[in-house]
Amino acid sequence: MNMNKRILAAMIAGTVAFTALSITEMTGAANAAEIKVIVNSNPITNVDIANRVAFLKLQRRSGNLNKLAQDELVEEMLKRVEMKSRGIVVSDQELETAYAGFASRNKMSVAQLNQLMNQTGITPKHFKTFIMVQMGWNRAIGARFRSEGMMSEQDAVQRMLKEGGKKPSTNEYTLQQVIFVVPAANRSAGVMAKRRQEANTLRNRFSGCDATRSLTKGMMDVTVRDLGKHLELQLPPEWTTQLKATAVGRATAVQDTDKGVEFLAVCAKRSVSDDRVAQLTFSMEGTSNNSDQEKKAEEISKKYVKELREKAKIVNR
Repeated sequence: MNMNKRILAAMIAGTVAFTALSITEMTGAANAAEIKVIVNSNPITNVDIANRVAFLKLQRRSGNLNKLAQDELVEEMLKRVEMKSRGIVVSDQELETAYAGFASRNKMSVAQLNQLMNQTGITPKHFKTFIMVQMGWNRAIGARFRSEGMMSEQDAVQRMLKEGGKKPSTNEYTLQQVIFVVPAANRSAGVMAKRRQEANTLRNRFSGCDATRSLTKGMMDVTVRDLGKHLELQLPPEWTTQLKATAVGRATAVQDTDKGVEFLAVCAKRSVSDDRVAQLTFSMEGTSNNSDQEKKAEEISKKYVKELREKAKIVNR
């Protein structure tokens, strides 16, 4: 699912036009926060709802905006909780890039977009959270898509027999992860910049996975994880592009994550062709174009959210 399309669809036709809010509406978010809904122990406040009402007005939505805002925020909180349980994280770097990209597409600087967000009563923080949930949820849907859309092994074999026994092939990567750990409580801009510099220095010296632990010996708070083998067809979307462009014995670009700063190393790469690859390839063929993928992803998302609602504890106050 295309994240930019989802975000742009939520705004106004690619360019931001807005109706000025009243002074009362603009200052409402400044009042003391009051918890209105609790979703699995996570609060949604009147300030959150006021921010979302302002967002809905920017989109020129109609109806009971307070109810719409609350419903949207409850669903987003369900998604955020699920993302956390699945270890899905959108790094600060990715988020800032997406936010700046949105500003650029709408012919604004980041400072101008910040001003717009504040003037309309949305706030940059609220909009960034919206973007973060869209990005992270797309990843959750992608994982569910790959598992639910799988053709049975028997059907894959029958398909191969029809095609004369020819098996499709894909690349298999053996990966290693190098993490420069930064505790959540210590993520100042200066600390993150220093850790990125350290990670980039190591990355530039990197020449193969066998030597990683010797290179990191004596370095503070650096973790090396052997991730094993992964088929290209099963890689998370956020990994695929970088790994395909990374040679064996080299590493991907450094990026911020929930753990700190990290990169992936390609220890080995080979072409494989077996029943498992055939099963994956044939399963994905039915959704080879964007419209098919969007439709399937939307169906999965609705089903997924429904499951989360049924299991959730939602308290209105």
